[in-house]
Amino acid sequence: MSSAPRGTAWPTDVRTLAVDIGGSGFKAAVLDPHGEMIGERVRIDTPYPCPPEKFIPAVVSLTTSLPQHHRVTVGFPGLVRGGKVRYIVSLSRPAYGAEIDPALTKQWQDFALEDALTSAFGLPTKVANDADVQGCAVVEGVGLEFVMTLGTGVGAALFSDGRLLPHLELGHAPFRRHGSVEDELGNVAREQMGNKKWRKRVAQAVAAYDKYLFFDHIYIGGGNAKHLEAERLPDNATIVANTAGITGGVRIWSMAP
Repeated sequence: MSSAPRGTAWPTDVRTLAVDIGGSGFKAAVLDPHGEMIGERVRIDTPYPCPPEKFIPAVVSLTTSLPQHHRVTVGFPGLVRGGKVRYIVSLSRPAYGAEIDPALTKQWQDFALEDALTSAFGLPTKVANDADVQGCAVVEGVGLEFVMTLGTGVGAALFSDGRLLPHLELGHAPFRRHGSVEDELGNVAREQMGNKKWRKRVAQAVAAYDKYLFFDHIYIGGGNAKHLEAERLPDNATIVANTAGITGGVRIWSMAP
């Protein structure tokens, strides 16, 4: 992997450029060592279609106006292992909400994203699933903590006593009789069924996850978490701000392998 080696001595005032890649928008900000934003956050709509050769310059262009920084964290809405993309749904579509394009899927498959972004930024760069990054901002480091993000799709992350565990695409776990959790709770499904029915489905999914994860606490974030009602969720659930997708960009450097 091309991110900085374990044990890198960062300056006490280390600044992190954090980029949150979503199916509807790319967001970025520079963070101080405590995860507070320095200056304003910037955003652009996700460009479609978005193969790697279009994605890299779009991300770099988004961040050129931001303050100087020492390192970069990119939260990516897919499965990334060893710095390579193994699975990505949203950017394999020619347009938002469209059917997956096999040609785009092939271009992303095994693409060395971390190396490409490290080269483009000229700085140590860490690429991780966007739910993993968001979780780093909110978990308390006690027991098994589960993070569920609700946006264009459904993301998930697991932490054990404050340590980020290997990423699993739990949003694609079977759910109900019609498909996966993402099929039932993604943004397209929410718009089709309405928020009232969707909130009931979210509560059902949380209960289903708990049956095999036995989590101590669940944090629910993402752009659609604002549509939830806390009283419909179990006592060990917390709704978190969508800004965590950026602010987790600092803590992930110490919480991930």
